[in-house]
Amino acid sequence: MHPILASRRILIYLLAWVPAGALLTYLTWAGGGFRLAQAAAVMAPACFVYAFVCLSPWYLCRSRPYSVGALAELTVTFSAAAAAGGMLLGGIAWAVAAAMKIDATGHLPLWFGVGVLLYLLSTGLHYAGLAAEESRQSEARVAEARALAREAELQALRLQIHPHFLFNSLHSIAALASVDGARAREMCIRLSDFLRISLGLGSRPTIPLGEELDLARNYLELERVRFSDRLRVEIEIENGCESCAVPALLLQPLVENAVKHGIAGMVEGGTIRLEACRDGDDAVVTVTNPFDAEAPPQQRLGVGLAQVRRRLEVRYGAGARMDAGTAEGVYRVVVRLPCEKA
Repeated sequence: MHPILASRRILIYLLAWVPAGALLTYLTWAGGGFRLAQAAAVMAPACFVYAFVCLSPWYLCRSRPYSVGALAELTVTFSAAAAAGGMLLGGIAWAVAAAMKIDATGHLPLWFGVGVLLYLLSTGLHYAGLAAEESRQSEARVAEARALAREAELQALRLQIHPHFLFNSLHSIAALASVDGARAREMCIRLSDFLRISLGLGSRPTIPLGEELDLARNYLELERVRFSDRLRVEIEIENGCESCAVPALLLQPLVENAVKHGIAGMVEGGTIRLEACRDGDDAVVTVTNPFDAEAPPQQRLGVGLAQVRRRLEVRYGAGARMDAGTAEGVYRVVVRLPCEKA
């Protein structure tokens, strides 16, 4: 069914024919043989019927899409359809005039010509409308494809986090097993519990920031089995931040790096500090840890931090960013992202 017939736009469409009907009424009256009221009485039903006839090009335009190669065929098809339409308009007007006992034979060429022009105009408008609709659908398909690609990349990045994290944890357990078997077993149990929780969260696209920080706290408690008092944790969350939605496991690589590149390299250990606060419409999460400035330099923006940066870029575009750097023996990572409701 024609889109206009399937909606309330049919009233607007019929109103758009009022100027065309007025023009035909004027031309009919100016051609002689009709009073103005008689010309209006003849053209009103003719234009009303012809308005629906001029919706028929929609079906032809859909079945015969415009292309340069098919221009000759389209010209013949629509010329024939326009001629038929012109004869129909003239025939309806002539029949109404005959019913009013008015000889309208001399006006037939006028009505035929105007009918042809109106039909061709309708054809052009239909092709333009179909082209605009196709353009909108094409843009929608491109947008959907981009969204699916972004989601696929996010999913791939999420899946990369667990193997990376598991490798680090197993390496820690292996190192601890040669020193203290009991603590290594405790760490295995805590790792099993942590994986059970993190795998469940990792299947969700976003989680509240409060849950993400709890997961980071659980991980650091797991590492405290290995480092004991060498690892100290401070977490400060400003009211109103816990409900902000963040990509699941976003902070995991940050706290892993804080342990691996910071606390693990210091004999006396140190404090890892997690802070979360609001800054306008954004949530700001800061992870800081001390590090041994005299230790051999490492590539601190490694795989884990590169993943965090990429996930922010894919999920938020320019609306989020991550800054990382050192100052006075402290390594600091600051993540800023929009505070959306989880």
